[in-house]
Amino acid sequence: MKLMRLGAPGQERPAVRTDDGRVLDLSPVTADIDGAFLSSGGLDRARAAVEGGALAEWDTAGLRVGAPVARPGKVVCIGLNYRDHAEETGAPVPRRPVVFMKDPGTVVGPYDQVLIPRGSARTDWEVELAVVIGGRARYLKGPEDGLRHIAGYAISNDVSEREFQLDHSSQWDLGKSCETFNPLGPWLVTRDEIDDPQSLGLSLAVNGVRRQHGTTRDMIFQVGQLVAYLSNYMVLEPGDVINTGTPAGVALGLPGTPYLRPGDTVELSVDGLGEQRQTFAQA
Repeated sequence: MKLMRLGAPGQERPAVRTDDGRVLDLSPVTADIDGAFLSSGGLDRARAAVEGGALAEWDTAGLRVGAPVARPGKVVCIGLNYRDHAEETGAPVPRRPVVFMKDPGTVVGPYDQVLIPRGSARTDWEVELAVVIGGRARYLKGPEDGLRHIAGYAISNDVSEREFQLDHSSQWDLGKSCETFNPLGPWLVTRDEIDDPQSLGLSLAVNGVRRQHGTTRDMIFQVGQLVAYLSNYMVLEPGDVINTGTPAGVALGLPGTPYLRPGDTVELSVDGLGEQRQTFAQA
């Protein structure tokens, strides 16, 4: 299934997008797509309602597309998880996952305006595969166990302010947690629709110029491995999001470091997960 949330910020309603492009109102099944829904068999109930023809078609013309999961309890990010990205930034290839946190309040819709922070000169883009946790995960034993705890996948733009990230603190969080810095969606694509999360192409363009083009097969630490690894240091709750890293092609590593400016438009895609588009503006 492809799950969506539609409506104004704070007023989103749940929906299912069918393979033929129709949108069905999921409100009879759940009030929202959140951790409580995911942890209580919500995906099975939604699937049964779709297959049983119990959901009305929804005319969504003019409706905003929100993030496909309600505000997560936490957003956990993996840095430098593609060898070519580590190399372009001049960082050593990590021997263990580089883990940092991102304010959950950064999560916005896939087409929402993104704000360049006041005082920023180095706002950057990062197309990533996002993982949404479906079941409480603690002390998992290995990658296969990690994969079983995933509800689904989505596109994430891990927007970053490099000066804040690299120069203002020994931690990365200041450059990752500015408002609107995590567009997510448009869909939460359930795990059963993605045969292999390590075979997905990722792409990003800025003002029509392609900047990133990679594949998840080049991850240093794979998806199931990351979920299991993190579960040994923190409890992952249903609805939590993991941003799994970005391939080469960010502004930080390009000639001339062409950081984002107000009016720039960024378009992202991941195989099977849809597309995003954001226009940047000054905060």
